[in-house]
Amino acid sequence: MSNLEREAVPSLCGGRGFVVAEPVRELLSPRKVKLGESSEVRRLLPNLGRRMVGAWCFVDHYGPDDIADEPGMQVAPHPHMGLQTVSWLHQGEVLHRDSTGSLQMIRPRELGLMTSGGAISHSEESPRSHARFLHGAQLWVALPDGHRHTDPHFEHHADLPVVTAQGVNATLILGSLDGATSPGTAYTPIVGADLSLAGGADVRLPLERDFEYAVLAMSGEVHVDGVPVLPGSMLYLGCGRDELPLRAESDASVMLLGGEPFEEELIMFWNWIGRTQEEIEQARRDWMEGTRFGEVKGYDGAPLPAPELPATPLKPRGRVR
Repeated sequence: MSNLEREAVPSLCGGRGFVVAEPVRELLSPRKVKLGESSEVRRLLPNLGRRMVGAWCFVDHYGPDDIADEPGMQVAPHPHMGLQTVSWLHQGEVLHRDSTGSLQMIRPRELGLMTSGGAISHSEESPRSHARFLHGAQLWVALPDGHRHTDPHFEHHADLPVVTAQGVNATLILGSLDGATSPGTAYTPIVGADLSLAGGADVRLPLERDFEYAVLAMSGEVHVDGVPVLPGSMLYLGCGRDELPLRAESDASVMLLGGEPFEEELIMFWNWIGRTQEEIEQARRDWMEGTRFGEVKGYDGAPLPAPELPATPLKPRGRVR
């Protein structure tokens, strides 16, 4: 799943100018976005008040949706550059195809990690025979300049490390937490973890002081550092924390996202991350002309056309609030 809005606008991301260098509690409300005919997501990043958390630059939460009599997720082939996509499910399954020839079914709590490098295209779809409910998150990680032209590739990790404590299980998606490290390839200091909390759990999660963090609530009732965070919303936490208090009123699940603040200034337009307007313009030409981004074979449908570029110039800037 990606940014399929037909009226795409550029997001100006990166830089450390607006990183909160101390603990905060900034609740981010989602923006509802339609994807195709039958899907709606809640977009948390980029947000009007916050563009990035570490290298995490795009977060959609969707479901739980009853798709028993619906086609479910149907995202036609579209391009990416300059980023990694992270597919994460709690319910359902998604079939991934991409222009490197990858074909993989992704199931709950399995990591689907696609590194675009300079150019890739992919599609995502619910299989024809699918589970009743679809629930998950789609996230992007910005690639630093030294790795954004790496060869495109896809990773699937069905067996991820789990950190356990009384009342909580933490599955490592990317990076490291409390001595455990994900097998997923990371290009910046980063962490992504899925936390399952039992009702009544009251825990303190160890953190890195130099990282900035946010918590995305997936399900249940949970208080993050004393703040109630409802499913589909996200609490930005800033930097300077050694630990994070979590309390679950009921069985609950959240995603911890964090990392070293991303220094570089970026332009994010549609499904591309670049550094200059010329890069974005060239990517659009290449996609519309059918060059560079390859072909997704086996998807029953036409690729998505790119939206028009805005009339105003695209300029990379810092973390505009």
